[in-house]
Amino acid sequence: MKQTSNATKGRKTAVNKNSASSKTQQNRTSSRQGSASEKSSPRANSSSNNGSRTPSASQKNSNQQGSNHQGSFQGESHLEKFFLDQLQDIYYAEQKILQNLPKMAEAATTNELKEAFEDHLHQTQRHVKRLEQVFKTLNQKPEGKKCEAIEGIAREVENIIGETEEGTMTRDAALIIAAQKVEHYEIATYGGLVQLAITMQLHDAADLLDKTLVEEEDTDALLTEIAENDINLQAEHEGGQNESGEENNQEDEDVDEESPNL
Repeated sequence: MKQTSNATKGRKTAVNKNSASSKTQQNRTSSRQGSASEKSSPRANSSSNNGSRTPSASQKNSNQQGSNHQGSFQGESHLEKFFLDQLQDIYYAEQKILQNLPKMAEAATTNELKEAFEDHLHQTQRHVKRLEQVFKTLNQKPEGKKCEAIEGIAREVENIIGETEEGTMTRDAALIIAAQKVEHYEIATYGGLVQLAITMQLHDAADLLDKTLVEEEDTDALLTEIAENDINLQAEHEGGQNESGEENNQEDEDVDEESPNL
């Protein structure tokens, strides 16, 4: 009987240990899930009130371990210097875009694309003013630094206008691609700047930059929609029918010359 009792006690002890281990594992899993939730992207935890994807005040407090103050910018650390360098890069780029959008609007074939370029021109003017506000929050003078990427795309736009036939959908399709290259460069730059600003607790700058980021993404989506609705399909058939017909006629003439007289 004692042996049976001891064995029973042993089994109960093992069960208790397994139960404790299971509870511990569940607690660890729950803790990891909670930690992952706290570390989620600020852009995913956006405020639904104003559409901005920078963190709300409560999210900033959580992400920064209770710190809710506006960070100060000294321009001395490596990250601060890089941040300022990229601000100057995009400031130059935006001003270059202001110079090129009127040319693109004038060269466009369809009224829809012309209006899209004209609307983005006004939008870009706001982007420049917003960047100047960002410089102001950092106590820095607004100035640009030559952006080689935008210079390259600007040359590409000039080549497109020079090499495509006026009044064709092919020109519009090419202009849309060039415009989207600009948008993607801006989206990458503004997206990176927003996250750096959040990291350095420059919340005012992050809010301003994020507003522009949202508008750049919307413009890119609009250009895609314009291209897919009609322009790309019409561009596909431009010139092809006549060239095909001419080739067929030439082939028929060659066959007639080679055919023996019957």
